[in-house]
Amino acid sequence: MTIYKSKKTSGFTLIELLVVIAIIALLSSVVMSSVASARMKSRNATRMETLKTLRTALEMYFNDNNRYPSTGGAWWGESVNGQSKTTSGANAYIPGLTPTYISVLPTDSLKIKTGWSGYLYLSNGTDYKLLCHGTCPEGTWNSSFLFYDPRRPTNAWQVSSSQTARNGW
Repeated sequence: MTIYKSKKTSGFTLIELLVVIAIIALLSSVVMSSVASARMKSRNATRMETLKTLRTALEMYFNDNNRYPSTGGAWWGESVNGQSKTTSGANAYIPGLTPTYISVLPTDSLKIKTGWSGYLYLSNGTDYKLLCHGTCPEGTWNSSFLFYDPRRPTNAWQVSSSQTARNGW
């Protein structure tokens, strides 16, 4: 007498595999979006600290020289992100600030090298306005935000020496 054994199949069906792959894809997209959000918040926090640091250096310069570093009042000193100025020395985008008041002027972490991106500075010696432009803001901000720029509400943050510079430049 011959006994036939039934053949058992082992493994997963195609449907089970597709369901698992779909779940993994969904979870990874949630993780990636939260990582992107955390990176954006980190860049924004760095930019806020940079603006505060530059404001402090500018005020120290003013205390020593009774004026702010001047760009001639007619043009913006643009950070190296925009490829027009350096971060130290005589050709720095904030003239005369380095190395006495800050060792090297900052650039934005995104390193965008087109247009007016990065930190911009304008001063007539009496007033100044410093922008984080083109890369700021990432996210949504309103007029109660400390670095809100009424002239560029959707594409810049600013610190300035006066209401005239804040609203007029």
